[in-house]
This record gives sequence, C-alpha cells and structure tokens, in this order.
Amino acid sequence: MNDSSAAIHPESVIRSTIESTEPLGPITNAFVNNNTAFFACPQAVVAVWLSDGMFRVKISHQVPAPEEIVPLDYSMPIKPAILADLGDKYRLSSAGLTLLIQKSAFAIRAESEDGTPICEDMPEGILVRQSTSGIMCRKHYRGEAIYGLGEKTGYLNKANTENSMWNSDVYAPHVPEIRELYVSIPVFYVVGKDLAYGIFLNNAGKTTFSFKDLSSVSFGINTGDMDYYCFFGKTLKEVVAQFTLLTGRVPQPPRYALGYHQSRYSYESENQLEEIANEFRRRRIPCDALYLDIHYMDSYRVFTWNPQHYATSSDTIHHLADQGFHIIPIVDPGVKKDDDYNVYRSGLVENAFCAYPDGHLYLGDVWPGESVFPDFTELHVRQWWGELHQSYVDSGVVGIWNDMNEPAVFNETKTMDLAVVHGNQGRPMTHEALHNAYGHYMNQATYEGMKKLLKGKRPFVLTRSGYAGTQRYAAVWTGDNRSFWEHLALAIPMLLNMGLSGLPFSGADVGGFAFDVDGLLLTRWTQMAAYTPFFRNHSGIDAVRQEPWQFGPVFESAIRKAIERRYMLLPHIYSLFYEHRMTGLPPMRPLALEFPGDPHTRDLCDSFLLGPGILVAPIYRPDTNVRSVYLPQGDWYQESTDHRLEGHQYILATATIDEIPVFVQAGSIIAMQGVVQHTGQTSDSLIFHIYSGAEGHYRYYEDDGETFAYQDGAYTAVEFDLRVCSDGSELVVTIVNNGFSVQSHRSIFLAIHGVSHLASVSRVNAFHPLKQQFKDNILFVEVPELLIKDTRYHISSQ
Repeated sequence: MNDSSAAIHPESVIRSTIESTEPLGPITNAFVNNNTAFFACPQAVVAVWLSDGMFRVKISHQVPAPEEIVPLDYSMPIKPAILADLGDKYRLSSAGLTLLIQKSAFAIRAESEDGTPICEDMPEGILVRQSTSGIMCRKHYRGEAIYGLGEKTGYLNKANTENSMWNSDVYAPHVPEIRELYVSIPVFYVVGKDLAYGIFLNNAGKTTFSFKDLSSVSFGINTGDMDYYCFFGKTLKEVVAQFTLLTGRVPQPPRYALGYHQSRYSYESENQLEEIANEFRRRRIPCDALYLDIHYMDSYRVFTWNPQHYATSSDTIHHLADQGFHIIPIVDPGVKKDDDYNVYRSGLVENAFCAYPDGHLYLGDVWPGESVFPDFTELHVRQWWGELHQSYVDSGVVGIWNDMNEPAVFNETKTMDLAVVHGNQGRPMTHEALHNAYGHYMNQATYEGMKKLLKGKRPFVLTRSGYAGTQRYAAVWTGDNRSFWEHLALAIPMLLNMGLSGLPFSGADVGGFAFDVDGLLLTRWTQMAAYTPFFRNHSGIDAVRQEPWQFGPVFESAIRKAIERRYMLLPHIYSLFYEHRMTGLPPMRPLALEFPGDPHTRDLCDSFLLGPGILVAPIYRPDTNVRSVYLPQGDWYQESTDHRLEGHQYILATATIDEIPVFVQAGSIIAMQGVVQHTGQTSDSLIFHIYSGAEGHYRYYEDDGETFAYQDGAYTAVEFDLRVCSDGSELVVTIVNNGFSVQSHRSIFLAIHGVSHLASVSRVNAFHPLKQQFKDNILFVEVPELLIKDTRYHISSQ
C-alpha cells in the first residue's frame, strides 16, 4: 500500500466512474407454482415468496431454487399467493402484504394490508452490471435513519455512507474510511417516523451498499444470486426481531463467558499464566478466563502444545480451574503442510482441505508457514475438525478462540485464491462466492464439536470472523483495534450496530490491542466495557503489558471497582441474554431503539443502554471528568448519588477517575448480586433494585449457568410488573417457570429507590411483616419467597 503523497499523483489516481448497467428487462412471463411466483425476464428469472411481515426475492441467471447460500435458522413459512394481471403491472398478494410488480422493468412496490407503502424500487427496476453480470437493486429512501451492517467503523446512523462486505484481516488502524473488516452481516434497516423495514442480502460473496444518494438506497452483488429478504414493522425493534428470527439467536451463554477475561499475545509459558492468575486472586480483582495466544502451540501447529513451555498443560489448566479460571486457547484454520504432523495427515485421508478444480490443494502462508485450509462447507470436514478438539477437552479446556478465519493468508490479497472451489455439500461454489461464510462454517464446526465433546456442558467460542447467523455458534470481538482514545469512542457505535445486526454477544479488546495504552485510557475503557456484552482485555506482543495492576494503585483501584461492578450486574446481564432469546433484542442498545420517537436519539452513539433502563455515558477523552449526556423522556436516577433528574434534556455529568456516568430510568428493575471473584463462587445475596416513579416491566432468569438442562425446563423465569398507584407503587411478581432452585444459598432483597425513610413494603393479603431497613436513602426489604410463588407487594410512598 502506498501511504505517501505519491498515492494521489495526478497520473496514478483512479477516478471514480459511473458503473455501466442495464435493466433486468421487461417481464415476459409470470406464473405461480407451489406458492412460488416466477417472473421471467430477458437476463434472469425472479422468484418471489410471501410470508407474514416479510417477503423474499431471489434473482438468478438460472431458475432460482429455494435453497439458501448459507442456511438460516428459521424457514420462512410461505403463504399462498394470488397473482393478478393489472395491465402494466402484476399484483402478488397474500394475507397482510401486497407486491405491485412493474412489467416494463422489473420493479417492486410493497404495501401493507391498508395500502401503506413499505418500500419501493426505483422506476428503472433491478439492474445488471455489464462488467461482472452482478445485480444491483435501488429502492426509494423515505426514512430518517439507517442502521445495521454489522461490524463497521463510523457513526451509528449509516445514512450518507458507502459500504461493502468482504471479510478482511485488517491490522491497519481502523478508521471510518475502512469499509471492510472481519465480519460481514449484509443487513440494514431503514427507519422512518411510523414504519421501519429491513433488507437482508443473503450472499456470501462481495456485496455493496450505497446510501450516498439521499433519495435512494442501493445494494448489489458481484457473484452468485441476488437473494434478499425484506421485512417490516412499525419500529426498529420489530424488524430486529424478525431478522434475528431468520438468522438465529444466541443460545444462553455459559455464565463464566459473561465475566471478565484477560488475554495477551502471548502468555508464553505455563509459569507466566499461573503468575497472572495468582496476581488476580491476590489483588482481589475478579476474573473468569485467561487466554492462550499462538505461543502455546508447537511451532504454531493447531491442536498441539509447546513441548518446552506448556509441557504440563493439562495439570496447569486443571489447577487453574480449581481457582475459578477457564483457559481459552486460540485456534486458526491454517494447518501446516508437514508429513510428520498428524492433523495434516488425517486431513488428507479425510479429503478435508480446500482445493482447485483440478484437485490440487490450495497452499497459503500463515503462522506455521506453508499451510492448507479445511473446507468447512462440507459436513464431514466440520465433524472431523470438531473431533480434533478432543485433546483440548481432555486437558480441561471448555472454550475456544477462533482467529485468522476470514480466512487470513499472508499474501497480497490477504486471503485464499478466489478460484478455489468449496464442495458445499454437493453444490460446488468458488471461494469468491463463499468467502464471507468461511469463518461462519469454522465456528459451526468448533461449536458443534465442542458441544458433543463436553457432554452436556455449554461450549464458549469466540471468533474474529463470521457471517449472518454466526451468533448461533460464537461471540465476536472486533479484532485488532488500537490503544487510541478514538478507538474507545469508535467501539460504541460499532458494537451497537453489531447488536442490531444479530451479533449481540460482542465486544472490543479492552485497552486496545496494538500500540501502548496508559493507565487513564485503560481505566476509562474498562469502565465502559464493564457494560458491554463481551468483556476482555487483550494486548499485542509489542505493546506494554496492560493487566489491571500495571499502572499503579490509583488506576488499579478504579479498574477493580469497574470489574466488581460488572460482577454485581451479572444476574441482570444473564437475564438480558434470556430476553434476547425471547425477543431478539441485544443487551447493549442504542438509545434510538428504546426511544424511537425522540429525534435527539437518532444519531446518538457516544452513550448506550444496557437493557432498556441503564444509560451508560463513558468518558472517552483524556483528562476529562465532565461530559454532556442526553437523558431521554422520563425521570432518571444518577447511579452514583441516587439523585433524580428529569429527562428530555442534556445535562453535564461529572465522573472522577473511579466513576463512569450511569443513569437508571424510573420504572426500571435491576437484578444485582454481591461481589464475587469468579462466577463459580456464589454471592450471599440477590438484590432487585426498583427505581420508583414510573411503571415498568422486568424479566429475571436463572439456571445452572453451565449445562443445556435449561432447554428441558431446568430454569427459573420470573416476570416483574411495577405499577404506580395513588399511595405509592405495586409490584406484581409472576413465576413463569420454576424448574431451577434459586433460594437455598442466599438472601433475597428488594431495594426501593426514590422513597423516603417513612416508606414501607408489605405483601398484599398477607399478615406477616417483612424485615426492612432504610439505608443510604434506599429501602431494603428481605423477601425470601420472591422467586418461589406469585406475589404482590405494596410499596407505600411514605
């Protein structure tokens, strides 16, 4: 890459040109067969399927088949469709949805049952790129904001941007002009005043999205079929729910996966690893997982242990497990080409590696040197790869860190030769057509293999690369960021759009991976990340050490406090993942998701919500203790003081080095526990904080945190409804499921905020008084029966 001024020499600049396209052509024939509407055009055939709240369009140079290029989690139930010829257009209709399809140039106008327009193609209709035979679709833009697109730099609202999808190993600093990172989620949402719709373009090759033209949105493909879903609703929440129904939702994570994780490239020996573990426990800084980067391997061969520095890895891992640490090793897809290496030999026997059409194996350089790469599109290869994790499981490993799975290769293109052909379960396709799904299929292989080997325990997989649906198998971190204040700020909108795009279990390397962090930046980053779904500190081989104690006692104390806060919030965060499974909503949310009618929230991305009611406003500039915070409609409690503030205004919030501005909306209920050093410890208390002054609803969830027994009903789910009445509030507690015992090991309390010392709590229709104490302006009430049976409590205001 030329990074000097020579890059813009007048003779070397490639000026942008308008791409030559032509219409798909007029419709020459149309008919419905087996609930599929087919439309024949001179350059392609179009298939259309209708369902409740969504429709699917597939455009192919051959007759479109219903199979997906990447299988989804949910098969859209196809509704019978009626096709009518209206002269200059066709009407395709089903219950609640009508498509008007222009004959002269294939173009769709979608309308709801009452005739309200949902989305509409531009008059020229679908276009074919003359240079590549790729296909492009342009739709009218009548919205106020555009969200989604997964892992992208820049601001939350993607209106007026150009984007493309091509999973790439990007070590260069992540800046707004970088259009392609490690993960491709080809979905976007157009949000208007009273309507929202989403477009999911299910194509694993390179795809493009242009929102520069303020009157239209366009999306296109370079290879394969144009296969897109359009789904709609009244709000952003509704379309996010529909997209996650299609592509899947995160299974309940193992509880330790939500704790604090510590990593570095690399902890190069067992001694180093144990020293780090001992420091966490000695300094009383909670931690649940330690990571092993590539130095644990024998010459960077996957599924091996370094015979010198990790000679007794199994003993070490089991010893650390006794202290509450989970060890998570890195695994890359590149398999060293070495006849003496058993993984390479067995892969040859299994015909497991990617090859050219003539059968020659593809070879590329990665960490171990010349390597081959598994063809994860094949079921038998995924099974073979999954079984290779047996050596890790035997050593006590329960989680895996997938890296370099774009796939990254050390060459000019940074990836595999596009001419390589994947078997794809009997439907061979080039790597060019399937590139963005490579990491997704590796994650599937890892998760399913570990799930089988762990015999009932939940696996944890972390990945750098993925595609729509990867959330079913892995959490995602945002790759090689930098120890820059700008990257702390950039992480917020990136993680928010990832959550909206179906990747709710995500996080950024705390402190930054590359460059040197300092104590202040590490502190502020840790404070922010304590409220993000995935929480891991990771640093590069040539960067300063950035464990929590590396910068002196002042910063260590502030970082400890932030991590402790995370562990206190774990019951709430765990419950938010249950809510995600039920609704598709991410735990970490933009304010625009919860306050869609407020124009101040539309572009807001320097603060975020944890669930619906906790507003987090990180300090993201150096030597700054004051920042502006927008509080939406409603009353808000400043968490550090319990001071109550009116919403729908900007305020100035102050935060000393050991604080982060956090506000809780009135009507919120938050489950919290006492501080523990790891999730294997049990807190002696469970406290439901109730912020009075408004009505609210809350879902609490608990299971064993380790197995899949919850899928068979071994969990407790409780619904809380907070209602305002003339003399205070009423709390209605409803047991939805009580398949898991939650009572025996701890005391359970209500903590009522926003009441005076004269307030009290009583059970409705009960005569025994409750133990209660007013402390630090909060009324604490012991309620031992809270999670056992349906109960109503009256909260008097005085």
